[in-house]
Amino acid sequence: MLHELLVRNFAIIEELRLAFEPGLIIFTGETGAGKSIIVDAVEMLLGGRADSTAVRSGADLALIEGVFQVEPPLREALESILEREDLAGDRETLTLGREIRREGRSTGRVNGRAVNLSLLRELGELLVDVHGQSEHLSLLRVREHIHLLDRYAVVDGLRMEFGDLYQRLAQVRRELADMRQNERDKVRRAEMLSFQMHEIEAAQLQQGEDQALLEERTRLANAEQLAGLAEQALAALDERVDEVPPATDRLGQAAHVLGALAKIDRTMEEAWTESQALEEQAGDLGRRLRVYREAMEFNPHRLDQVEERLSLIRSLQRKYGESTPEVLRYAEAARAELETITHAEERIHALEAEEADLLGRVGAAGQRLSDERRRAGEGLSSAIEAELGDLQMQGARFAVDMAWEDDPQGAPTGERRVAFSALGLDRVEFLVGPNPGEGLKPLARIASGGETSRLMLGLKGVLAHADRTPTLIFDEIDQGIGGRVAAVVGQKLWNLARSHQVVCITHLPQLAAFGDQHIKVEKLIERGRTTTSAQSLDEPHRIPELAQMLGSIGEPGIQSAADLLRQAAEAKSGNRK
Repeated sequence: MLHELLVRNFAIIEELRLAFEPGLIIFTGETGAGKSIIVDAVEMLLGGRADSTAVRSGADLALIEGVFQVEPPLREALESILEREDLAGDRETLTLGREIRREGRSTGRVNGRAVNLSLLRELGELLVDVHGQSEHLSLLRVREHIHLLDRYAVVDGLRMEFGDLYQRLAQVRRELADMRQNERDKVRRAEMLSFQMHEIEAAQLQQGEDQALLEERTRLANAEQLAGLAEQALAALDERVDEVPPATDRLGQAAHVLGALAKIDRTMEEAWTESQALEEQAGDLGRRLRVYREAMEFNPHRLDQVEERLSLIRSLQRKYGESTPEVLRYAEAARAELETITHAEERIHALEAEEADLLGRVGAAGQRLSDERRRAGEGLSSAIEAELGDLQMQGARFAVDMAWEDDPQGAPTGERRVAFSALGLDRVEFLVGPNPGEGLKPLARIASGGETSRLMLGLKGVLAHADRTPTLIFDEIDQGIGGRVAAVVGQKLWNLARSHQVVCITHLPQLAAFGDQHIKVEKLIERGRTTTSAQSLDEPHRIPELAQMLGSIGEPGIQSAADLLRQAAEAKSGNRK
């Protein structure tokens, strides 16, 4: 519910702070005092359209803030939105804000963080309904009618049963659609997969083969140069140059001399051992160089074979993967897919049978749900028409329109196949005939004003347990009604306030007497400027206000006002029993 409201520099309001209590909250005051401006401010807070004219003259910025207490029935829905937007905060309260600047810019805030207005509207639809001069009416949103009817009918179990069947059928249909598409393409796809598998398997790829071929190609392409370099290295080891002995001979001589030296000085034995090892390594190196030189030959035919093999591997990698392992994995996947295609027809037949079975069950479950809705709709219509009669709208009619749409692919219900959604087979819309002799019309097309507000009150009174919006605001609800009906309206509003927080603007004292909290709104002129103030009245101060609303501030008026409060208290006490 709305707990606190701050309005600053909005229209003729300089600054207004209001604390709201649970139950029925009444706003009274002279015409033009600013009561409806407070309602306008709440609408701006909930994401309503605003322009620079809303900013008080002489100010640069209008500010509206509201603190809402979040009760458990609504907490889950709000937390889902806040977590989605990364705005989660205190689970018990929610703070909304709106800033409107003189140049026309507007900023919304949730828990202190700037947000777009669409998010404010989304949250606002869950928190408050404003009935009267605005378009912020949950009952006028046709998509909500089926949910209100279902909560009134208490069909949660049937809805859950139908929803489970709907989800299972949707999954089967998605898989079936994919399988049928594959079936249409399966010949072409199978041919392509077979070709790809054959192409990869025929290549007989080996792990690491491409790297080995690259190294071999480098050797073949540079065979003459490599042979020449090997010959030069071998010559340096084993050939005499300009009377200089080869390196192997000189290493042998060094080892021989170090052997003689070690016999005399044992500290040189390690050096002798090292020289012998070097002599042996030089010999081994020479032998390897001879083998390498003798094996190295320019072979154009082998080079062509290597180039061709590398070209084949690169081609396969361009088609099926960046590396040989990826190409081989692609072949395995193609084999598995080909196996699936081979058995697709059997799976399609099984899915078609499952789809037919689920469609039949959807039709039966939808029929049961529809029957319950129709029974509840009749009861709802009678109850609302009775409420409207009490509200001096005798002859007004209300009906719940439920319709099915034929669909060749829909759920079977007798001889028909009917379209369906996750909510069932029905399209639900509330219809209203406000005046005798008029036909029923969609609720979303009725005119605004006091008649609309009373109609909303009648609907809300019946649907109170089904409507989860915690705060309801009624403006102009007393338009066109007299004192006797005003007392009835007051009692109905108070009854509604037992399950909601209800805010009502009224000029009728008979209605105002039922308030649990009474706020008086006044227009003041200070320092040549007009401003609005509001204060919550305690019991003694309510009597003069009600007397003034009765048009008599003398002793008779005071007594009449006290009688109104006493009669309202007695009516409340009787309803509590």
